[in-house]
Amino acid sequence: MFYIIFDLCMAVIMLTFGIMFYKSNGGAAKFLSGYNMKADEKRREHDENEMCMAYGKKMMFMSGPFFAGIVIDFRFAGTGCLIAWSLWLVLFILLLVDRHKREQ
Repeated sequence: MFYIIFDLCMAVIMLTFGIMFYKSNGGAAKFLSGYNMKADEKRREHDENEMCMAYGKKMMFMSGPFFAGIVIDFRFAGTGCLIAWSLWLVLFILLLVDRHKREQ
């Protein structure tokens, strides 16, 4: 039961952050580590609204493994959580790579 609740909490957190980023109209860019420390001239080169919408979509997508983990945990306790975290880690690394490309 712990794994199901844990997966549900992580899914809700990722989904909430994704929605907040998506609907922020670029205001959530200040929460992107490293980006908020760039000079104003460098930040003007980027479309913050488009960037926040893209990151919001990716964060909402990153909640998917945790929802799938809930379903798996009903049958195999703990296995769904492990699979969800593994998939989330891969998605997180892909997000970091995309972010690095986008902000150069």
